[in-house]
Amino acid sequence: MNIAELGLIYGCEVTPHPEGGHVVDVKMTLTAPGCGMGDILATEVDGKLRALPGVRDVHVELVFDPPWDLSMMPESARLALGMY
Repeated sequence: MNIAELGLIYGCEVTPHPEGGHVVDVKMTLTAPGCGMGDILATEVDGKLRALPGVRDVHVELVFDPPWDLSMMPESARLALGMY
């Protein structure tokens, strides 16, 4: 299951960079504020986005409002994980 299917991506905005290419701004959360994976996941998201053609800059922001809960996962993901 990827972080988008888990409902951890709250927003993704792509805007033109003044010097060409694009800037990607991502707002994401964790399943719990105390999760120790925050920096690791944010770094991985940053790296994957920077590897895309035309992406010149990336900003990944961890946010906790609104707090994540199971309702943010699509039903198909909850069923796949046995969380209904």
